[in-house]
Amino acid sequence: MSAGKRFLRFISSMRFAIILLVILAIMCSIGSLVTQNQSYSWYAARYSERTAALIIALHLDDAFHSWYFILITAFLCINLLFCNIIRLPGLVKRTRNGGTLRERLGIWGAWITHVGVLLLILGFGLGQFTHKEYVAYGVPGQTMAIGDTGLILTINDFRIDLRDDDTVEQYTSEITVYDIASGSSGKSASVSVNHPADIYGLRFYQNSTGWAARVTVDKGGEALQDTIVCAGDYLVVTDKPDLVIYFNAFYPDYVLVSGYGPATASGKLNNPGYLYSVYYQGQILGMNVLFSGEVLTIDDYSVHFSEPQSYTLIQIKKDSFTALAFTGGIIILIGLIVSLYVRPRKVTDKQTGGEDASS
Repeated sequence: MSAGKRFLRFISSMRFAIILLVILAIMCSIGSLVTQNQSYSWYAARYSERTAALIIALHLDDAFHSWYFILITAFLCINLLFCNIIRLPGLVKRTRNGGTLRERLGIWGAWITHVGVLLLILGFGLGQFTHKEYVAYGVPGQTMAIGDTGLILTINDFRIDLRDDDTVEQYTSEITVYDIASGSSGKSASVSVNHPADIYGLRFYQNSTGWAARVTVDKGGEALQDTIVCAGDYLVVTDKPDLVIYFNAFYPDYVLVSGYGPATASGKLNNPGYLYSVYYQGQILGMNVLFSGEVLTIDDYSVHFSEPQSYTLIQIKKDSFTALAFTGGIIILIGLIVSLYVRPRKVTDKQTGGEDASS
């Protein structure tokens, strides 16, 4: 046998497939243990500088898009493809040799299943390699661009539905998406947890929520800025860009717990507290909590926090190969049904034949 045929037999063999699957399983395990898509400084702070350098060098910070993950996935697809191509003539010949329709159909079960696995891996792999993901968050009335898509999203409304015991039953956002290029009037949809919406080829998911507040900045007694800021976000003073106000967190029912720090006694707006930080030229000037009606004074500037409200966070995904992966899953199911449909009958026929012979 020539070297070329030996190589072809090896890459289409079950042994090669098992090796690839073991490697993929190890890589997936590592990818699930290492937090993905973080910076070198983030890894260095949690592990060590040497470990952080190793994670970055081996692309473990984005394991599922690394060149070796893609290469292993490609080899697995090649293995399945060659395996199916090599087996195809034999299956056609066995089908032509006769037998009942059930038996002729049954011999294709494993082959159909392999085709489904191939399409599933291709769909998942290509989807992971080409998918895009965006995040939009804000309060009703706010409009924002969706990354580089050329689309604009407006949050029309956001509701938090409660049960009788005041626990959350559902989060729902009413949104409208506009395509700037086409100049369309926009498409509206309702997005809630486990009920995404498909608009302009993107899928919109209700992801989470948090608190926002109105932040007002006055200078010399005159209004300078008035905007909604979400907790975890910041505001840059317009005429003094080196001065930054961070809205760290919001406590609807503020309490100070000894040995722990700021907390909230309930989700009700009984004693609203706004945790803030002030930075100037990248250096922190101070950090404290403001309560309703209190004013933060920085030189000629006065900062007010008011009107606490819930914001919505919507996750937006684009995956052009979801349909391919779904098709692969359906084909796998068909292949398994075909395989199991004939096997019990063959076993029964053999058992019956044995009983007849003994009698």
